[in-house]
Amino acid sequence: MIPRIESGIPGFDELTRPNNGTGGIPENTATLIYGPSKTGKSIFTNQFTYKGLKNDEPCLYITTDNGYKQFKTNMDEFNWPIEKYLDNNTLYLIDTISDVSEGKPKQSESFIQSYINNPTDIMVKVGSGVNYIYKNNHRFRSVLDSATTLLAYNENMLIIRVLKAYLMRVNEAGGTPIIAYTEESADSIVETMLKSMVDNIIRVDGENLYIEAMKGIGKRSSPYQIKDNGIVL
Repeated sequence: MIPRIESGIPGFDELTRPNNGTGGIPENTATLIYGPSKTGKSIFTNQFTYKGLKNDEPCLYITTDNGYKQFKTNMDEFNWPIEKYLDNNTLYLIDTISDVSEGKPKQSESFIQSYINNPTDIMVKVGSGVNYIYKNNHRFRSVLDSATTLLAYNENMLIIRVLKAYLMRVNEAGGTPIIAYTEESADSIVETMLKSMVDNIIRVDGENLYIEAMKGIGKRSSPYQIKDNGIVL
């Protein structure tokens, strides 16, 4: 039986429950969540992150779409405060988009800045982040939100190699990573490569959530809504 971790999305763990056992995201597997723009992909990853933090599971979060200030605002909008997790170093945030002069959290060992157009630097800091989190808790989560922006700023085949290295690094350390991606923002060959490097594939279209692939279960789907407490199936 594949161990699973709580997703934090009401109804999702029930949808993904196998014939025996509990549902959720299969532990130590890689997941791609994709779909059109503005369908809740980042909300899903943020719920997944916050549930882990509340369960004392650290998270390595790489943000390429929003800087720290916007990320914090997005989390606060759903009453998912992150400050104390930065303070106690259970949230390790790699911000690749903010200017160094922008506001940032008070001094924290787990807030790191990098550069969206420097994938090598991002991967160096991912490696440091994995090592930092792993020494405190061997069960951790990781989010990369999103691959879309990395692909927009860099040569696509380079980013495919970077994403493979990211997933391998997190998986080897025992973590459970999720990558978000906006559908059709890259060509079909790149999308096929993205899907081939993960274990689980989730698609959201604004109305329905589809499990296109997931270890231990077949294809499933459910309507969903975005409410005050996030995505609800």
